[in-house]
Amino acid sequence: MHNEEREAAFILPDEIIEFPKPHGRGLGVCCVTDAIPLQLLYSAYMQGIFPWFNEDEGDPVIWCSPEPRFCLRMQDLHVPRRLERFLKHTPYRYTMDLCFSRVMEECRDMVREGQSGSWIGDKMIRSYTAFHKAGYAHSVEVWLGTELVGGFYGVLLGSVFCGESMFTKASDSAKSAFVLFARAFASCGGRLIDSQSYTDNIARYGAKNISRTAFLRLEEDFLFTPLTGDLKSTFERMCKTD
Repeated sequence: MHNEEREAAFILPDEIIEFPKPHGRGLGVCCVTDAIPLQLLYSAYMQGIFPWFNEDEGDPVIWCSPEPRFCLRMQDLHVPRRLERFLKHTPYRYTMDLCFSRVMEECRDMVREGQSGSWIGDKMIRSYTAFHKAGYAHSVEVWLGTELVGGFYGVLLGSVFCGESMFTKASDSAKSAFVLFARAFASCGGRLIDSQSYTDNIARYGAKNISRTAFLRLEEDFLFTPLTGDLKSTFERMCKTD
């Protein structure tokens, strides 16, 4: 068993490891480490920081707090009409937290236009799987029959969900899952989905760039505001089709 997995049970919510302030715009690098201890990973998210590095190229663990920050406030959630129509007759089955590590591996293996390789390496998969076992990281899966055709994963703290990565192997699989999840999240008192850096995909739902300062100000309240309902059961209920 790797160190990250052994430490999963020892995350202490009240013991926050302070990070250095980020440097400038862009990625906003805060610091660099050799590993991703679970207490450090938890502490990072509680300060609006996350690891982003290319393990395949031998990078150390780079901890970032971007400027600007791309996020979706739930009152701004917008669902395109075409996707609304699709959801009325979706051919997919949706689950939550059924195969977390596999979702991460699919996100790693997905070929993306204009991008060679992936920033999701073995170290990230081990660390976030341990974070999942500790109850902080979650996955959403999309199935067509018995085939996993889409999904995403992220970190849930208070009423903030930090989306990390998604993959799709079939039309509208991950998109429809995101909408169902966002609606369930909002229904349970979710306030903010952090997408970290701009993507056209999340922009279509109403996400916007805001300053790092504004983002951290939102997190001051939302990270310590628990959800008002059970997210998994609410998501599963919303995904049921007649």
